[in-house]
Amino acid sequence: MCGIVGFTGQENALPILLKGLYSLEYRGYDSAGIAAFTQKGLEVVKTRGRIANLEEKIRETGGLEACCGIGHTRWATHGEPSDRNSHPHLGGKDGKSGEIAVVHNGIIENYLELRERLEAHGYVFQSDTDTETVAHLIDYLHTGKKEDLGMTVLKAVGMLRGSYALGVVSLDDPHEIVAARRANPLVIGLGEGENLIASDVTAIISRTRKYLILDDGEVAIVRPDSVKVMNEFGDTVEKEVQEVTWDLSAAEKGGYEHFMMKEIMEQPQAVANTLHPRIQDGHVVFEDQGLTDERLKKAQHIHIIGCGSALHAGMVGRSVIEELCRVRCQASVASEFRYENPIIEPDDICLVISQSGETADTLAAMRLAKAAGAYTVAIVNVVSSTIAREADGVLYLWAGPEIAVATTKAYSAQLGALYLFAIKLARVRGMLNADEEKTLCEALYKIPEQIGEMLQSKSQMQYIATRYANRSSIFFLGRGLDYAAAMEASLKLKEVSYIHSEAYAAGELKHGTISLIEEGTLVVALATQPALHEKTISNIREVVSRGAEVVLVTSADFDGDTSYCSHVVRLPALPHAFSPSLSIIPLQLLAYYIAVERSCDVDKPRNLAKSVTVE
Repeated sequence: MCGIVGFTGQENALPILLKGLYSLEYRGYDSAGIAAFTQKGLEVVKTRGRIANLEEKIRETGGLEACCGIGHTRWATHGEPSDRNSHPHLGGKDGKSGEIAVVHNGIIENYLELRERLEAHGYVFQSDTDTETVAHLIDYLHTGKKEDLGMTVLKAVGMLRGSYALGVVSLDDPHEIVAARRANPLVIGLGEGENLIASDVTAIISRTRKYLILDDGEVAIVRPDSVKVMNEFGDTVEKEVQEVTWDLSAAEKGGYEHFMMKEIMEQPQAVANTLHPRIQDGHVVFEDQGLTDERLKKAQHIHIIGCGSALHAGMVGRSVIEELCRVRCQASVASEFRYENPIIEPDDICLVISQSGETADTLAAMRLAKAAGAYTVAIVNVVSSTIAREADGVLYLWAGPEIAVATTKAYSAQLGALYLFAIKLARVRGMLNADEEKTLCEALYKIPEQIGEMLQSKSQMQYIATRYANRSSIFFLGRGLDYAAAMEASLKLKEVSYIHSEAYAAGELKHGTISLIEEGTLVVALATQPALHEKTISNIREVVSRGAEVVLVTSADFDGDTSYCSHVVRLPALPHAFSPSLSIIPLQLLAYYIAVERSCDVDKPRNLAKSVTVE
């Protein structure tokens, strides 16, 4: 993985491919490359590092003039980041020249077995990657055969185990790209006299708004004037044409220095998009007809599945659902859920959370839950993503495209969707009366405005960041909902600033963690739950007495002594169950400003990818 783009048409492909690759930078990568058909034949240029390095290398080679080509940004899975491990890879016995080039996202699980067989047939490998195996396999199956490249790729992918999104070109037809997909996203952009392939619609929107989505096992033959999609039997498949509904400006920085800050500032609108259409006359109304009152009443167990920030949102959701609904609820790490043989009953509901809708572990966990008979509900941001298409029901976030690797607005929108679900479930099960539901809905409706109020803490958090950006460790403390929020705040800081950070349930402090506190250590304490204020205050005093400096994020009704805190941030008044939506805002800002202070690449943190489509 991580980003694929391909173009075939009448114009010079190079600037189109480069622009597409730049639009995919947010997915994270460590190298980049392009294969294109020129007057010299099939030329490949690739290099470790940023796309700017690739541009420079292309200039040094005299440039590329071609009307068809494929490009890739790689995030290392097999083999270190290097020129030789970068994509595209050529298929051919000497491994250095050939008539076929391949780009690939995903992981080929049986690549060693295939590699040994290909080496026995005289193929010499030049890289440590699993992808080169695919290139040589296609070359082996295609050389000397009279079938077209599409049928060869179809035969090749039938021999692969694992996940892939593939772009393949061959000298057989220098105007054709063959694409294939299994468990990794791939779309086909439909233009006028030109067509494209990409791992994300952000790479095609500058050329077209119309696209097709490949499903697992399908292979597409893409030419300037046609697109043919085949299933695994080689039969032609008619695909529904989709259309991008958001403007290109939504995927641009709009005057901000970084996408992360732009998306932090977009949170009031993003959360309003999630909440407001679903709150009608004091009631929660879902557009998904599958979430019937009968199904909600019968559910005896709610499973919430996610990875990273989506899991942290799920942890908040679990607490709110259990508090409001008094129904068993569990938030699970997707990668653990899928392997721990979970207990799932036919009437269970499984909430599956993923911004991209393509997260590999989350998708696999959802399939497991669905096979066991649970009713699966996707909480996703990307329309028509794999998780959205395969789930029994879907609650779209409608937060708009999120480009920065570290999620902010999608996380906040996920919280909003979970609050809606909790209120709906509680009302259906008789745990809330109509007036109580209306009161909560009114409070929920105001959250976007209150997020806007919290964004006014920008200058305060920027000042705090300048004081503590040089710390080697930062700790976050909280209890209950505040612990879940602390987990997300700590993750944000780690992701973008590379500072070691840990979140602890405050009650666990004395069970070993306090040994890490020393003079000058920064501790961020969250205390937004009145019933737990006194307990958290005791923990704060413990760390202060050992030399820590404390930033306290607390509720409007906190009336304790704050003299021992270095900085205090207060939330507007709201039901305490919803406090994580507000407490996270200043801590997102803190993470951002510390990262900027440390000159980190905020939008593209090292070693991270936006959409994690491998295990």
